Amino acid sequence: MGTRDEAGFEEFVAARSDDLLRTAVLLTRDRGHAEDLLQTALVKAYRRWNKISSADPYPYVRRILVTSAASWRRLRTTQEIVSLPAHDVPGPDANDGFADREQMADALATLPPRMRAVLVLRYAEDLSEADTADLLGCSVSTVKSQTQRGLARLREHLGTPRLTAGTAAVLEEC
Repeated sequence: MGTRDEAGFEEFVAARSDDLLRTAVLLTRDRGHAEDLLQTALVKAYRRWNKISSADPYPYVRRILVTSAASWRRLRTTQEIVSLPAHDVPGPDANDGFADREQMADALATLPPRMRAVLVLRYAEDLSEADTADLLGCSVSTVKSQTQRGLARLREHLGTPRLTAGTAAVLEEC
C-alpha cells in the first residue's frame, strides 16, 4: 500500500472508528470483544484498502464488521461469568438513562447473532430494509421477518406491550 493510500486509511479510521465501535458493541454486548472485532475488521479492510471504493468506504468496512461478528464462534467460548457481591442501592438510580440503555443491551444480548445484527443495522445504523438485506446477504423478506421476530422478543424480554419511540431511541443511543 502506498503512502497516499495509507494516509487515507488513517483518516478513515480517525473519522469513523467511533461509529464502527458503537455498532460492534451492540453486536457483541462486550466492549472488549467489540474492540477486538473492530480491530479484526480494520485489519481486513487495510488489506483490501486499494480495492475499496474511495468515495465512501464506511459501508464496506461496516459489512466486514457485521459479517465478522456473525462468524465469531469464540465469543461464546471465551466469556467469563463473574459473580459480584450484591449491593443495595437506596431509592431510584440517578443514571436512569444508563439503566435503560443497559436494559436494552441486555435484551439485545438474548437474541441470536443474525437477528441482533438485523435490529442493530435497522435501528442503530438507520439502514433501510433493502440496505440491511444487501449488507447481510439475504432477502428483504428475511430482514422483515427477523425484525418482526426480534422486536417481539425484545417486547417479551422487556415486558412492554409494544416498543415505544423512547425505547427505539434507547436502542439508537446504545
